[in-house]
Amino acid sequence: MLTDVAVMMADGGGCISGIASLADQPGVFGQVAWDSRCWRVLDAVDDADLSAIAEARAAAREVAWAQRAEATGTALPASLVAGAPLLARDGRAVLVIDEDATITIAHSDKEHAAATFKLTWGFHPVLAFCDNTNEALTGMLRPGNAGSNTAADHIAVIDAALAQIPAEHRHGYPILFRFDGAGASRALLTHIRSSPNSGVHSEFTVGWAVTAREHAAIAALPDRAWTDAIDIDGDPRESAAVAELTGVLPAGMFADYPEGMRIIARRERPHPGAQLDLIEEADGWRYTCFATDTAAGQHAWLDARHRCHARVQDRIRCGKDTGLGRFPSKLFAINAAWLACALIAIDLLAWTQTMLLHDQPALARAEPKTLRYRLLHTAARLVRGGRRLRLKIDRNWRWASILATAFKRLQALPTPQT
Repeated sequence: MLTDVAVMMADGGGCISGIASLADQPGVFGQVAWDSRCWRVLDAVDDADLSAIAEARAAAREVAWAQRAEATGTALPASLVAGAPLLARDGRAVLVIDEDATITIAHSDKEHAAATFKLTWGFHPVLAFCDNTNEALTGMLRPGNAGSNTAADHIAVIDAALAQIPAEHRHGYPILFRFDGAGASRALLTHIRSSPNSGVHSEFTVGWAVTAREHAAIAALPDRAWTDAIDIDGDPRESAAVAELTGVLPAGMFADYPEGMRIIARRERPHPGAQLDLIEEADGWRYTCFATDTAAGQHAWLDARHRCHARVQDRIRCGKDTGLGRFPSKLFAINAAWLACALIAIDLLAWTQTMLLHDQPALARAEPKTLRYRLLHTAARLVRGGRRLRLKIDRNWRWASILATAFKRLQALPTPQT
C-alpha cells in the first residue's frame, strides 16, 4: 500500500484521496486499496517501520543503480561544474550529496507544526539529494521551530544518506558533501572528516558566515589576490572575483575545525535592491564566503563547485510537486510516513529519467509537471485481443514513440537474481 501511495505522489497526487486515480484503473495498476485503508496503514507506521522502509529503499537503489549501469553504461552519471563533469583524479565521477532544509507551510495546528524562522507556520524538514541523479536519499521531518544549524540533525541526515548509497559507491569512493551556511558547525564538519575511519572518502564545501573578522581579512588582501570568478559555463565573470582568506585569518579560529580547512571569499557587484552592510556599502562589493577541505583546485573552480549547491533548491521545489508540498494529517507520525512515501516517489521519477529517458535531454531534465503532461498522463486505451493485453496510444501524440520506447526499456531491464 505504501508503494501505491508513492506511485500516486509520483503521478501528481497531493492528498491521500488521490489514491482513487489508481484504484479506478485496475487494468493498469492492479488492485489498489482505497483511501480509508491507506490512512490506517500510514497510521500504523512506527519508527521501526520507518527504519525498515529505509533499508528497503537502499536495497532497491542498489538494484536500480546496477540496472542503470546495464542500460546506460554508467551506474552514476557525473555531476556538472562550470559546464564540465565533476571527476576525481582517477577519472571516476564524484558522488555529490546536497543537504538542505526547507519550510513546508501548514495552515492548521497540526502536531509539532510551529512558527518558523521565516515568520510562517508549519514544518522544517531536512533533506538530502544525490546531485548526480536527482534522487532523494533521505529526509527528516522536524517541527517548524527546529534550528537551521542543529548539528545533530544534520549528522543524522548525512549518515542516513550515506546508508542509502550502494556499498561500491560508498566505501573507497570519492564523495562530496555540500551545505549552505547552516552546515558550518564544528561538530558536523568534524564528523564528515571522521568518515575515512569507516572507509568513506569524503570532502565538504559549506557556506561560511561573513563577520567583522572576515571583513578585516578581506580588507588586508592585496588587489592581486583576487581572480575572476567563472559562470555556469566556465567563462570568466568580470563583475565577480574570488580570493583565499585562510592565510590572513587568525590561526586560532581553525583550532576546533578539521585540519586543512580553507576559507575562500567571493565578491560581486550587488544586484539592484540587494541589502548590504556598512562595509559593503563603502566599497560597493557584496561578499560571501565558503569553507572547504579540498586541498587542490583553482579558487574560481572551487567557488563554482560550491555554488552548484543551489541546484538542491530545484530538487526541493520539484519534491514539493511530488508529495513534499503538504503534510496531510494532524498527527506527526502519519506525516513522517507520508514523507517516506514522498522520497520513494521522487526516486521513481529520477529512475525513470536516468534509465528510460536518458537519451531524451528535454525529458531527462524535465520537471515533474512537464513529465506528467507529456508521458504519465497520456490518453490511451487498454484492449484485449489474441489473449494479450495491449496499450493503445494515439499515434499523433508527439511523445508517443518516446513513451513506447520507455516501456520497452523498462521491460528489458535485467531482473536481479535475489
